[in-house]
Amino acid sequence: MSSTLNTNDNEDIDVSLTKEEGHLDHTLRPSMWEDYIGQENIKANLKILLTAAQERNHPAEHIIFYGPPGLGKTTLAHLIAKETGRQIKITSGPAIEKVGDLASILTNLSSGDIVFIDEIHRLNKMVEEVLYPAMESGVLDIIIGKGPSARTIQLELPAFTLIAATTRIALLSAPLRSRFSGGVFRLEFYTHEEIKKILARSAKILGVVLDDGALDEIASRARFTPRTANYFLKRCRDYAQVHKTPVSKESVKKALALLEIDEIGLSSSDRRVLEIIITKFNGGPVGLKTIAAATSDEEATIEEVIEPYLIQLGLLERTARGRTVTEKGYQHLGFEYDK
Repeated sequence: MSSTLNTNDNEDIDVSLTKEEGHLDHTLRPSMWEDYIGQENIKANLKILLTAAQERNHPAEHIIFYGPPGLGKTTLAHLIAKETGRQIKITSGPAIEKVGDLASILTNLSSGDIVFIDEIHRLNKMVEEVLYPAMESGVLDIIIGKGPSARTIQLELPAFTLIAATTRIALLSAPLRSRFSGGVFRLEFYTHEEIKKILARSAKILGVVLDDGALDEIASRARFTPRTANYFLKRCRDYAQVHKTPVSKESVKKALALLEIDEIGLSSSDRRVLEIIITKFNGGPVGLKTIAAATSDEEATIEEVIEPYLIQLGLLERTARGRTVTEKGYQHLGFEYDK
């Protein structure tokens, strides 16, 4: 399934606390480059790419963004459409099951439109093969019929820009990756100060009054990720609203304690993995399958959701022999470290 978003309107953001929660993530999304905080190098490159394409009156070249979830890949795609005044058609890798699905999207484009494919690494391989000439030559090769009577028809496509996003760039085939001639951009984690700026902007949109202590408290637990920061902000707002208190440092601590988020952003699942490695396996090394069995979590959940943040903070090490909890990990959980 795909949907079309008309980005020709430049409406001012105006949202009240009665706005449905489902629309808030869209409302918090920046609509101008000036509002998009962080990723300065990517923004500089994109501005040059888009400005040059507009001056030549050509659509921008195909672009792919990759990095962990929640860093702003989809937001950048919407922002590019908004800034260039183009329409954007949004779909995802798993949604394009057949060649016909891709053909229906591409043949309904107008010249200069943007196609955004999220989680492109999950694209069907047969669909991927058809996408190559569409990206490279602007044609769509479709085979009609089967066996000796089969014939190929070639459809001319309007010039378009493909923007793709993925959390797992390594799963993309080399031929597909090489066709993103506009650039392959990796989104980095945000700094503490950048997260505070994002929170301050989001709080203003939501009509939430935050002091600096509350901002610091949420930012320090946000795992360097804007999506997580905004989620914590909304939950702290809800807590303060229900308990009839201001959104202060103390109320933020209480709200996040209910969510079982500790002072450095670890969830109960993160802490459980560290505790099991320490208490059951002497701190490691221990294999991924064993950890998954001991925690009753899926291997993919541990490897892709839990481990990256623990490794980033230096609480866990991934070695050839298995996972090992570091001295810092012992200290954070209050265990005595024995070399």
